[in-house]
Amino acid sequence: MPLTFTPLAALLFAVIAQAGFAAGLLWFGRANRVPNRFLALLMLAIALWLLDGFFRVAGVYSQRPAWYFLPIYYSFAFGPLLYFYVQSLINHEFRFRPRQLGHFLPVLLQAALYCGLSLQPYSFRNWFWQHVHQPYTYRLEFLGTWVSLIIYLMLSLRRLQQYRRWLPEHFSETSQLRLQWLRGLLLALALVSLQWLVELVLREFFGLYYRYDYSTELLGIVVFVIGAVGLRQANMQAVQFVPEAAEEEALAETTPPASPGGALELAADPAAPTTLAAREPAVVDAAVQERIRRALEDEQLFRNPTLTLAELSAHTGLPPRLISFTVNQGFGQSFNDLVNGLRVAEVQRRLATTDDAARLTLLGIAFESGFNSKTTFNRIFKQFAGVAPSEYAAGRRE
Repeated sequence: MPLTFTPLAALLFAVIAQAGFAAGLLWFGRANRVPNRFLALLMLAIALWLLDGFFRVAGVYSQRPAWYFLPIYYSFAFGPLLYFYVQSLINHEFRFRPRQLGHFLPVLLQAALYCGLSLQPYSFRNWFWQHVHQPYTYRLEFLGTWVSLIIYLMLSLRRLQQYRRWLPEHFSETSQLRLQWLRGLLLALALVSLQWLVELVLREFFGLYYRYDYSTELLGIVVFVIGAVGLRQANMQAVQFVPEAAEEEALAETTPPASPGGALELAADPAAPTTLAAREPAVVDAAVQERIRRALEDEQLFRNPTLTLAELSAHTGLPPRLISFTVNQGFGQSFNDLVNGLRVAEVQRRLATTDDAARLTLLGIAFESGFNSKTTFNRIFKQFAGVAPSEYAAGRRE
């Protein structure tokens, strides 16, 4: 069967092959196993959707019209797979539950439709296309995919936003955990959704099919980026973000949890007001604050480049929620800012020490002070000191 290999057809073929290869690597990779398998399935679902586009532009359908109803359409899975990828990536303890199968009911019906049609003779499939699919199910599928993707994109962006607010309160080093690329991916898929909306309007109101359709090309770019960047995602094993728990922890900024010594007690009266506005101002336990300060400064836990709130809790024996409350209310900073501020202060102190400045490079001092990458060091130092590290060091030498 001769194929029409236009530049677009060649590009689609290359992207589909890359998607299949990257999906295999993601599926069998050891790090981030659960989220990577969701991502692998998403890549395969998109690749199969692109295969339909390849068959169209390469002239396959014109030579093999019976191939049109092959079971390669799983577009209703795009949104749920993306959503569960986000959820499992930011929570290492995430486990897929049977009750969550309801999210995939539409794609199961979609798969059943095409699998059933692929078993029918061509005459029936041709009749189905003319009298059912083109006027009804095709439109329902196209519109349903768009609505599904929009809903799950909104849910994913909301979850990612919650995670990004939670992250600085629990990790001192966030450069590899901020998931900037994932936010960009979600926005790129939002752009694809906008293009789909344009195609929907053109088809429904102007009868234009495949005249201004660029969603296939845009999806090709997206799946290529997923394969290139998803494989490089840092291990998220230490991250356990649960939105419900994060909301409870957020109350620590205004509500003092009970301290080990019992200095902080919450009202036990059931009739007492429960709204934040009605509560008494939070009081910081000075002993707890001093214990945190001593652990970070005197015992120099800030030198641990990957220090987390959980590790500080294990070291001090203080509950994480109590530490979070004390750091926010007592020190007036997030956990991330508190630890990185100590690291910057240590670099500044050591730059003022002649022996250290002569013995080590600026980056060497930064690494010994708790930073673990040049990029993070430069960004954090400028954030706290107002100038780049090199400028600050040059000023010290003058």
